[in-house]
Amino acid sequence: MHKAGDVVLGGLFQIHFFSTYPGLSYTSEPQQPTCHGFDVLGFRQAQTMAFAIDEINRNSHLLPNVTLGYSLYDNCLQLGIGFRAALTLTSGLEEKVTLHETCVGTPPVLGIVGDSSSTRSIAISTVLGLYRVPMVSYFATCSCLSDRQKFPSFFRTIPSDAFQVRAMIQILKYFGWTWAGLLISDDDYGLHAARSFQTDLGPSGGGCLAYTEILPWGDNPAEFRRIVDLMKISTAHVVIVFAHESHMIDLMKEVVRQNVTGLQWIASEAWTSAAVLQTPHLMPYLGGTLGIAIRRGEIPGLREFMSQIYPDLHHNNSYGNNVVNQFWEYTFKCRFAPAAAGWVEAGGALCTGHEDVENVESEFLDISNLRSEYNVYKAVYALAYALDDMMQCEPGRGPFSRSSCAYLQRLEPWQLVYYLEKVNFTTPFGDQVSFDENGDVLPIYDIMNWQWLPDGRITVQNVGEVKKSALKGEELTLDEDKIFWNFESKEPPRSVCSESCPPGTRMARKKGEPECCFDCIPCSEGKISNKTDSMECTSCQEDFWSSPQRDHCVLKKTEFLSYHEPLGICLATISLLGAFMCALVLCIFIYHRQTPIVRANNSELSFQLLLSLKLCFLCSLLFIGRPKLWTCQLRHAAFGISFVLCVSCILVKTMVVLAVFKASKPGGEASLKWFGAVQQRGTVLVLTSVQAAICTAWLVSSSPAPHKNTQYHNDKIVYECVVGSTIGFAVLLGYIGLLAILSFLLAFLARNLPDSFNEAKLITFSMLIFCALWVAFVPAYISSPGKYSDAVEVFAILASSFGLLLALFGPKCYIILLRPEKNTKKAIMGRRTES
Repeated sequence: MHKAGDVVLGGLFQIHFFSTYPGLSYTSEPQQPTCHGFDVLGFRQAQTMAFAIDEINRNSHLLPNVTLGYSLYDNCLQLGIGFRAALTLTSGLEEKVTLHETCVGTPPVLGIVGDSSSTRSIAISTVLGLYRVPMVSYFATCSCLSDRQKFPSFFRTIPSDAFQVRAMIQILKYFGWTWAGLLISDDDYGLHAARSFQTDLGPSGGGCLAYTEILPWGDNPAEFRRIVDLMKISTAHVVIVFAHESHMIDLMKEVVRQNVTGLQWIASEAWTSAAVLQTPHLMPYLGGTLGIAIRRGEIPGLREFMSQIYPDLHHNNSYGNNVVNQFWEYTFKCRFAPAAAGWVEAGGALCTGHEDVENVESEFLDISNLRSEYNVYKAVYALAYALDDMMQCEPGRGPFSRSSCAYLQRLEPWQLVYYLEKVNFTTPFGDQVSFDENGDVLPIYDIMNWQWLPDGRITVQNVGEVKKSALKGEELTLDEDKIFWNFESKEPPRSVCSESCPPGTRMARKKGEPECCFDCIPCSEGKISNKTDSMECTSCQEDFWSSPQRDHCVLKKTEFLSYHEPLGICLATISLLGAFMCALVLCIFIYHRQTPIVRANNSELSFQLLLSLKLCFLCSLLFIGRPKLWTCQLRHAAFGISFVLCVSCILVKTMVVLAVFKASKPGGEASLKWFGAVQQRGTVLVLTSVQAAICTAWLVSSSPAPHKNTQYHNDKIVYECVVGSTIGFAVLLGYIGLLAILSFLLAFLARNLPDSFNEAKLITFSMLIFCALWVAFVPAYISSPGKYSDAVEVFAILASSFGLLLALFGPKCYIILLRPEKNTKKAIMGRRTES
């Protein structure tokens, strides 16, 4: 199809399905191949280009004073034919061209609209790119064509397959389909799509391919049977088919034969609108299909333009192949004379040329679903706007060397490429058209759904769109209420290799399987995951621990010897009871202070001993409750000083008993002068002051302090008082032990003195209990964890205090209260009779 003009644009369209090459010989001239199998949609695309050029020529604001022409060729669905047509367009071999000596003038065509196939576009653009001849495709989607190094003059008004793949991935993510099968065609269209899926679907897409299979060309039942068998056994319920219509026809034969239902199909734009697949026979299997479709557009006036075409009744076509006549014969099932002789004899109709296209049911005039035609329309206008921008150039302000402009009379193809890269216009349908640095248009796709209506009708419904804008990036819009699901539940299916891991678990990849196949491993103690499908469990902060569900961190339980727990309450009660008993005994001794038993046992030291024992009982309260700095510092100091005061009194008591016994012997009176009241008080004070000095040095050098201990229990914080200096604590205990042992030895030596009431025996017994308790305390204290170490220390304090109280004062109180007849001087001073 040709039309003259000041500027001619070329076009490559699929007008026929098949081609036949005549026999070639070395002696004869090569002949043109014969194309047959009329494609009415390809013819409609060619008519759309003719209409766009006619519309531009009638537009006084676009390319004024310039008439556009066209030269459209048929590629017959063959690479060789399409490639030959492109070279013919760019070289002008079919025209009688007279070359001027200067070889100047406008090229035969300034740009080509086409091709419809990625494979043919790759081959043609590889050559045209060498000469920077612009080529604007309306249907070639291979992502490889975005390589500007290989295809510097290639543009397209259809989105790249890379975007189509991302659009499909967005649909998968929208419905939570992480496990899908992929079927591709064995050509650039399918192989590059598979590469894009494998690159984008993994880490960023959050999904995996259960299988990737290549659909064979032609009739190959065994291979299709193997692929369908794989689809049946796979756990993937979603199947993506990135292939051509012919592949799907062959595939569905086997799907129907094996009755494979329950699959959710996702269609690429190559077969989304294939009417041959939208039949009642196939809808039980393909119903509910979600497909990516080329953006549908509206082209006002196109239908009227196409309805006015008429055949060439006089065969005046100088090119000898009137495609309109072929369209006429295809549409009305007739033949033109004189080539219809055999046809008429066989009962066929003769074409008159006056048939009305409006009266025949044909998809040629159906403009309700213009998709590829809309891309052709945009491609023609892109070239026209580029030419218009070029002609608006002001001399001296051009973009080329020395600020020059390009002129139509001497236009170089690369100059048109420059302006084509900067094209930016809006179609009457409202879509913006501009090309990025790779020659790709701003992408937009419609999302279609194959619907099987209750009345048996089949329709393809637009249920959303996916597009990319300069400001918002990629956007997916879906109207779920419009989607027909071909399942009993009427809900989207689930298609996952492994169910999502809930919070509290982490994903563990299955060895040798895709990353979407995993096990859910519970987080270990102290770690959590608070979202679905966590790859790792995160550790809680120091003061926190994992909840039982391992989905959030909770504040660790704090553990210390508390007043609110039974153990703490029991020890505090016993401590207060001991202090009360000391006070009671003190009252009894004060009340009976004039009695011989009180006076005979050094009443002043007894009072001091009772006070120190009371302090011992009360200091155990410092070990109960939440540790604080002052309680940690005071508890051991109060404990050490109280017990030294107590043991010092006992030691002095023992020494007094020995001195009195020694003084009772002849010549021993002088020993009593060293153990008067002043000396006794002084000795107690000095011995206690030594312990006070030890405590002061300990507190100053390395003071005990509260500490949060997490070593005993991971899920608990044990509040405890660290001793600060182990040496200081050891010296404190060692000094108490030294005095206790000394008191025990002295009391042991005085145990057999001849008094009927010998206090040395009581002291010996009390010191034996004291030393035994504190010897047992050390290993028990070291081996007890947490609050139990404090409980052990409190128990040792209370037990030793009660031991001293009962051993030293129990017998005396018994005599004072229950046997007053023994509370006489005679009874106290009585001697044992010898046998």
